[in-house]
Amino acid sequence: MNKNFKEAIPTSPKKKKHKSHQGWSWIIIISFFILSIYNVYFGLLGFLCMTMPMYHALKGEGKAHCSFYCPRGSFLGKFLGRFSIGNTLPSFMRTKKFKNGMLILMITMLSISMIHSGGQIDKIAFALFRFMFASFVVGIILGVFFKPRSWCQICPMGHATGLITDIKKMNNPTSKKSDTKKENKIA
Repeated sequence: MNKNFKEAIPTSPKKKKHKSHQGWSWIIIISFFILSIYNVYFGLLGFLCMTMPMYHALKGEGKAHCSFYCPRGSFLGKFLGRFSIGNTLPSFMRTKKFKNGMLILMITMLSISMIHSGGQIDKIAFALFRFMFASFVVGIILGVFFKPRSWCQICPMGHATGLITDIKKMNNPTSKKSDTKKENKIA
């Protein structure tokens, strides 16, 4: 490489950069569904899908999972662009009240499924598979009638991640305004 070319590239302070996996991470969710149909115990991997966004938020990375890793968002963005009508999601669906309602609904539905499983691993796995598949179908329907990644705007896990980030900021008074801008940019 030309020495002058390297010198012309400005260097910035070292910050943790996230490499986006959105181009291929859709394979993970399709594999999850295929494997769970093949053997219901693979449905337990649904716990990973639900905990990874929280893990990133608790690490202080905000909604990094949504922007760089989410397999569902990757699928919706990659495949629904051709079929999407492209309407904007109704404004009431983008409110905190609606998102809180979605989060409470999803937690309630999952809790009821877990209680009805009676602690049997195969029933827990199937409940997770059913939960993941139902939200996947809802995401596809929203993506067809609205913009491809409309589900991402109301995703309960994304909203929970945002709530964790907000709580962490309230508990850390030294948090800078630039951090808020950076995390809003990621989302």
